[in-house]
Amino acid sequence: MGQGPYLFLAALEGLVQAAVLTITAAGLSLVFGVMRVVNISHGEFVMLGAVIAWFVSNALGAHPAVGFLIALLISPLIVGIIAFTAERLVLKRLDYNPEATIVATIGMLYIIQQGVLIAYGPDARPVEPPFYYRVSFPWFGYSGYKLFIVVAAVVLMGVIWYVMRNTKAGLIMRATQFDRETAQAFGIPVERVSAIVFALGAMLAAIAGVLVVPIQQAHYLMGQDPLLLSFIVVIIGGLGSMSGTVLAAVIIGLSDGILSVLFSPTLAKMISTLLVALVLVFRPNGLFGKGVR
Repeated sequence: MGQGPYLFLAALEGLVQAAVLTITAAGLSLVFGVMRVVNISHGEFVMLGAVIAWFVSNALGAHPAVGFLIALLISPLIVGIIAFTAERLVLKRLDYNPEATIVATIGMLYIIQQGVLIAYGPDARPVEPPFYYRVSFPWFGYSGYKLFIVVAAVVLMGVIWYVMRNTKAGLIMRATQFDRETAQAFGIPVERVSAIVFALGAMLAAIAGVLVVPIQQAHYLMGQDPLLLSFIVVIIGGLGSMSGTVLAAVIIGLSDGILSVLFSPTLAKMISTLLVALVLVFRPNGLFGKGVR
């Protein structure tokens, strides 16, 4: 039969990982691009999204599809409120100082993580997929839900692109990203924009958490890998560059998926780290990044 089916399966798994990674890294890139804040707690918002999805699906006791849809609405909203409050109470008071915000978001990481451990417990718990449809390929059947994740990521990134390029809200965010001082001089409330952007970045992470939990399990430590991979993607794509983030997520997701299936997950992580090192050596601002103004 040859290596063809294995490569095809690996590519499918890589696309699924790239889809989740694109959504997660897009939130991190958006926050850095507009606020110039490196959010170390970003992975915990993915974890929060997954854990809240578990709570919602179990509290309702309804059909998995109903629980999933409600979780997809409620979870990002709750996480967005938490992030908005944290930005107002912590980051704003630090005046978005780069060094101070790194320390503060590390503190937020541990507060969220330990809070979930107390309320949720240490066990990894599954969430039922909204449907079990399998797509038939010549060699094997593949989860229809995993392909749904890929489609959902494409649609969501299309919405983000449209909002950023064709709406007043997107224009305000791009103006704030380009030059905060000039934007403020023209009457743009940059602090309010920063709070909303921080909440939006966390909501994107929560959406990724809701999408991924039916194929993984909700666990209070599950935010570590998304954080690491998101930083790899954002560094390679260019800090604050959404197009670079998408391209880098596809590259990392596909390479990680293919190498993990054909070789080992450890080798996949080594290759990702090597890519970061090469990009930092030859293009310090990333593939599409620009110098910070």
